[in-house]
Amino acid sequence: MPAVSVVMSVFDGEKWLAEAIESILGQTFTDFEFIIVDDGSQDRTAELVRTYESRDERIRFFMLERNIGKAAARNYGFEAARAELVTMMDCDDVSLPERLEKQVAYLRANPEIGAVGTGALMTDEHLRPFYAYGLSERHACIAFDLLLGPCVVGATIMMRRAIVKACGGYDATMVRTADIELVSRLVTQTRLANVTENLYLYRQHEAQQRFAPQTKRIWADLTRRLLFQLWGQAPQASLDRFNRVRLREKINWLERRRAKRDIKRLIEAMIAANWVQADDRNFLISFMNRQLEQTTPRVWQMFCHWRRHRFGRRERI
Repeated sequence: MPAVSVVMSVFDGEKWLAEAIESILGQTFTDFEFIIVDDGSQDRTAELVRTYESRDERIRFFMLERNIGKAAARNYGFEAARAELVTMMDCDDVSLPERLEKQVAYLRANPEIGAVGTGALMTDEHLRPFYAYGLSERHACIAFDLLLGPCVVGATIMMRRAIVKACGGYDATMVRTADIELVSRLVTQTRLANVTENLYLYRQHEAQQRFAPQTKRIWADLTRRLLFQLWGQAPQASLDRFNRVRLREKINWLERRRAKRDIKRLIEAMIAANWVQADDRNFLISFMNRQLEQTTPRVWQMFCHWRRHRFGRRERI
C-alpha cells in the first residue's frame, strides 16, 4: 500500500493540468498514489491524464459521467484512496518538490496531529509571486483564525484517513468554501498544524477573479454560521470587528475595547466547544493581543512594544 494518497479533481482544467500533475510526479517523496478524478470535463482533460497514466503507474484515473462539483469529486477520490494519509492537489496550482516529504515527516514526528497544511505563495497565472500566506504552525491559532483567517491553504492539507472518515469528508453543498468548512469540523476532532515553509504555489487567474464577489459572500455566511455555532448568535457588529482585526484596520479606543471583549468571549467559547484546550488560553490571549496591537495607531504600537520589552508585561484582554 502507498504511504500517501494525493487526490485531485479536475473540471475543464487542461490549461494548467500538465504543470499540476508534473509537480506531484516530481516530488522528493515517492511512495504515493495519485488519484485524478475527471469531474465531467468537456475539454482535453481526459486525454492529458491518460498520457501521464500510461507513463506512471502511481496515477489512478477516474472519469465521472457528469459534473458533481469539486467537493463531491474529492470525496469520490477519498473513497478510492488506499493510503493512511490523504491530501489534495488543485489542477491549476503547483506543489514544490519537498511538499509531501515535509508533511509526511511532520505527521510521523507528531502523532497527536491529525492534519497538517503548508505555507503557500499567492501568484499570478504565470507563477510570479504576489505575497506569502502568513500561517501559524500552532493548532490554537489555526482554530482562532477560522474567524479571522487565513488559517490554512485548503488544497495543501494532509490528513490521516481515519479522521477524514470520522468527519464525513467534504460538505458537497459548499460551493467555494468547502476546505474551510471541513477545517471547522476537523478542529473538534483532532489537532491541526501547518508546515509554515511555502511549499505550494496558489495560482490566481481570471476564472477565479470572476467568482471573487461570490466567494466573499459565501465566506461571510460561513463565518456567521461558525460564530453562531460557538455563541448561539452572530451579531453583525462583532463580525465586523473580527473582520477589521483580520484586515489590520486601525480602530479607535472604544472599538478596540469592544473587540477585546468579543475576543475574550470567543476564546472561552472555543474552549467550551473543544476547538482548543484550556491550556491554550494564555497563549491565545498573548497571540491575539499582538493581533490587536496591529489595529492601533503607530504611536501606541511603539509604546506597547517599549512597555513589553522594558517591563516584561503583557497587556491583558
